[in-house]
Amino acid sequence: MSNFVDYVKIHCKSGHGGAGSAHLNREKYVPKGGPDGGDGGRGGHIILRGDSHEWTLLPLRYTRHIKAERGVNGSKNQLTGAYGEDVYIDVPLGTIAKNEQGEIIAEIMEHGQEIIIMHGGKGGKGNEHFKSSTNQTPRYAQPGMPGEEGYVTFELKLLADVGLVGFPNAGKSTLLAAVSAAKPKIADYAFTTLTPNLGIVDYRNYKSFVMADIPGIIEGAAEGKGLGHRFLRHIERNSILLFLIPADSEDHFQEFKILENELKEYNPELVDKDYIISVSKADLLDDELKTEILKEFPENRQPIFFSAVTQEGLMELKDAIWKKLHG
Repeated sequence: MSNFVDYVKIHCKSGHGGAGSAHLNREKYVPKGGPDGGDGGRGGHIILRGDSHEWTLLPLRYTRHIKAERGVNGSKNQLTGAYGEDVYIDVPLGTIAKNEQGEIIAEIMEHGQEIIIMHGGKGGKGNEHFKSSTNQTPRYAQPGMPGEEGYVTFELKLLADVGLVGFPNAGKSTLLAAVSAAKPKIADYAFTTLTPNLGIVDYRNYKSFVMADIPGIIEGAAEGKGLGHRFLRHIERNSILLFLIPADSEDHFQEFKILENELKEYNPELVDKDYIISVSKADLLDDELKTEILKEFPENRQPIFFSAVTQEGLMELKDAIWKKLHG
């Protein structure tokens, strides 16, 4: 998923309503032909639609404007104008839409779910509606109502079973590459992962779960430092969290506490999620060092050791994840 796109801003405009008709019936054998103008058609809506086959907002990346059709004007014989054609925007599950004020106007969670984000203008009423005992031949009709217009921001929050949380260079990309077919960028410098990666992890008996490698956060991310909010928001949508603390960390438990605090500062509810603590790069450790690291952690927060390079502990880690997801 090297082309992951999680933020797009598009100018949207729903269709204007068609004008009502002010037609008067002039048929040869109809004396004093009365009003018979039909209503205008509704303008086209702009509708957000969930598509489980889409994984990114990439198809919208180069879309600058989305415009729905205007409604057709009404005509004689009380004929209502056709509705303007609606425009559908297919997006991945987990997409939210915000208006220019930053308010959430739609959130797509299910395949096929549809939410109108901009309503088409109502069609104007034809003169037939304005006939009365004192005004038998009204020569006026309503114009169509204007559609809605403005910029809409689309943001994608990853929907995954387990999200990897750790500082840059904690080994998240290496783990994802080791347990799935995902091919994230891997290097020994900070912030290799600038965009989230998803991988399908095979488990026992043909079962599987989705793992998300989320860009490394740094102390102060909740205040917008480093990569900040843009990536913290992805963590909200993961069922459970897997904290990765590298074996060569100077203080393993303290590093976990900093990560936990960043999530709490951003959204206190994140701390209520189920989580697993792990120590990556365990191939750097002997049994004595592992024992020392375990002593840093409380009894109820003991980490799992693994090495993506030597495969040590990977099955144990998968078992723990599966148990948290389905226990």
